[in-house]
Amino acid sequence: MERTEWNKDERLLSITTAGSPQELRGRRAACQQALLKQLNVIPIEEWVSRVNAMHDMVAAAAVNICEAQMKEAGYGPPPCAYSFIVFGSAGREESTLWSDQDNGLIVEGEPDDLKRTYFTAFGELLSDVLEAAGYEKCDGRVMCSEPLWRKTLPEWKEQLSSWMSQMEWEPVRYLIIASDMRHVAGSAALSAEWREAFQAGFADNEKLTTAVLRNTVRHKATLNLLGQVLTERFGDYAGGFDIKYGVYIPLVNIVRHLALLHAVQDSSTLKRIERLSDLDKYEHLEEIREAFLTALRMRVNTPYTEQDGLLSSSDYISENDLKNKQLMSELRESLLLVRRLHRALQRQLRSAERRQS
Repeated sequence: MERTEWNKDERLLSITTAGSPQELRGRRAACQQALLKQLNVIPIEEWVSRVNAMHDMVAAAAVNICEAQMKEAGYGPPPCAYSFIVFGSAGREESTLWSDQDNGLIVEGEPDDLKRTYFTAFGELLSDVLEAAGYEKCDGRVMCSEPLWRKTLPEWKEQLSSWMSQMEWEPVRYLIIASDMRHVAGSAALSAEWREAFQAGFADNEKLTTAVLRNTVRHKATLNLLGQVLTERFGDYAGGFDIKYGVYIPLVNIVRHLALLHAVQDSSTLKRIERLSDLDKYEHLEEIREAFLTALRMRVNTPYTEQDGLLSSSDYISENDLKNKQLMSELRESLLLVRRLHRALQRQLRSAERRQS
């Protein structure tokens, strides 16, 4: 099945006409079963693309359901244009079948009481609708139900400027989250203007890119001095390996840092690598791409459980799977690459800090 055929699949298209959160959940579950049958049959980048096309359709349908429920509750239609945006793996078009919520709202124009009343209720309801459709609420509270991630465009510009004026860990962490923003529903023009404001703050701002680099080089050890893979020693996942934070997130962070450095506007890691390759400035990009695809493949193949048609996973490769010699060899090669790249970035950070001291 080609991607264009998948986009016309009746299970996928049925998502758009769901009239309630429960109906949306059922149609999403049916779609997931079809996707699971395609896993490891088609290239991993194509499979992940299909998964994220499904998530986008669910999100857009949830927005429509939410608008309808707001009318029924007496709020009427939206008082102005707005944009529903996503962050995290959804922003990078890299969500798994068990990813949680990472989203926000951009509201048109200056804040006023009418907008505040409507979109406070809308944001909270939308997060609930998505939860009912099977997306757990974000532990870090990066959701449109939270005032920090639900603002008018002028308020967003002020917030971005505030984060960019501080070099502490927390505001820089928020900026890193924001850098993966992607438009999903509503006014694309609002999202585009938000993106322009974000990019403008990074232009020729070495102190800010250095602050991002400082956050990027924090990484837990995954190999010992002999280059052997370090598995979990204790707890529920003893003997397993955390593929999300061991390989996937470090590669995402490294590529994101380079993308911010060169004003690459794409949010997907693979697209960022493609744009960086066009610059012809960096070695190892093809190696990074291959390691990233390996990380994606390993991550979506971690053991999962199913309840009420929805999936959950720890993102840990099991101890038993690590006995597979080919898997262990690929994992070790990816980790060696991550270690080399991190050491290079640490050298860059020390150099940048010397220049700025």
